[in-house]
Amino acid sequence: MNALISTALSGVFLMFVGLFVRNKQHIKFFAIAAIIISFIANLALYPTVQLGGYIQFGMIEVSKFSVLFNAVALGATLIYFLLSGSEFEKVGEHVGDYFALIFFILAGVSLASSFSNLLMLFLAIEIMSIPQYVLAGADRKSLKSNEASLKYFLMGSFSTGILLMGIALIYGAAGTFNITELGLGADPVHPLALCGIILMAFALAFKVSAVPFHFWTPDVYDGSPTVFTSFMATVVKAGGFVAFLRMFHVAFAGGAISHHWTLILSIITAATLILGNFSAVFQQSVKRMLAYSSIAQAGFMLFAVIAINQFATQGIVLYAAAYSLATIGVFAVLLKLKDYTFEGFNGLARKQPLLALATTIFLFSLAGIPVTAGFFAKYFVLSAAIQHGHLLWLVIVGVLCAAISVYYYFRVIMAMYFKQGDPEVEPVSGGFKAALVLTIILVLALGLFPNLLIGCL
Repeated sequence: MNALISTALSGVFLMFVGLFVRNKQHIKFFAIAAIIISFIANLALYPTVQLGGYIQFGMIEVSKFSVLFNAVALGATLIYFLLSGSEFEKVGEHVGDYFALIFFILAGVSLASSFSNLLMLFLAIEIMSIPQYVLAGADRKSLKSNEASLKYFLMGSFSTGILLMGIALIYGAAGTFNITELGLGADPVHPLALCGIILMAFALAFKVSAVPFHFWTPDVYDGSPTVFTSFMATVVKAGGFVAFLRMFHVAFAGGAISHHWTLILSIITAATLILGNFSAVFQQSVKRMLAYSSIAQAGFMLFAVIAINQFATQGIVLYAAAYSLATIGVFAVLLKLKDYTFEGFNGLARKQPLLALATTIFLFSLAGIPVTAGFFAKYFVLSAAIQHGHLLWLVIVGVLCAAISVYYYFRVIMAMYFKQGDPEVEPVSGGFKAALVLTIILVLALGLFPNLLIGCL
């Protein structure tokens, strides 16, 4: 609850800061201060939930899981501001508004992690989505950015309609919006409830870019300003997944009905893993490769949604942290380059050794190489699926797709260290290098000591 209030107020505050602060670069420092305050306010709730969560206003549940996930989202956003906050000014003049929109998205993410009512779920998804439509089209001089914004808005509106239809059908079957009182596990399965669950699964799959609802992702991520693509592909995607997990673990777990949606989500997961990884192999742009990579990573996070156990809960929190930190780091390096193709990375290790080293560690984490955070993130979600049972075939698909991902991630590493070139790199400040080193330390620390995070659950 503290995260929701503090991020919403911070968004309003930054709107006014943008009006009165003339130096656009200084707005970043206000945003960093606001995110730190929100982070501390959120963690202040942790001692109150040690013995169990509690419901506020009958609509929001404050628990260890919600507090910890919000801490991950706010912490990743802090790293994002430190690494990429200075790039906002290059997109347009309304820097304060860009920061404000990001804080409003964070308010939606915090609501997605703690809703206990279907109406709050709808509000969470919309609060996360609407500012993204604006950010996607923030570069008004770029036709690709305009196209990305329009496509995202149209597809997002369509998926919202499907989500609302699903909520209406579930209400018709259960007679309540409270997710803990739906009582849909009885046999035989109520046909309205099953239709509602399928529609909600499809709508949420769109929000997290799972196949076959992924078609907007490559174009939107590629067309949006790169600095905002970084945030959309990480914290926002993690927020969509936490809503997905909370809905299916709390409302639709147990009983005969869980067998129906488990099969549907298993097929979606397999398709997401296969198509995301194979499509990434054939990309020539690193930015577009990362877009397809985000689809593949969504497949791994879906394991945590399907498997209803403690490993899944721990896995989604660790995966959100590992994936967000690594992807934000890669995009921060990408923003320093003029050429986003694989050839644009040729010889980067000789010209900027720290950037090359950081990119290597982040890509190792995304590939799930041991010692990095991504290894244990994949371990936990795959272990959750094995513990769930009947999903061994899906785990095998996941492991094979993880092996395929090594190929396209290592293409970037090969270009940096083993190919000749003179990449155009923007000047790198000492503050940026310090933030990059901090991100590397966090990725390695979570890879060596994952209990630092999941031990708090």
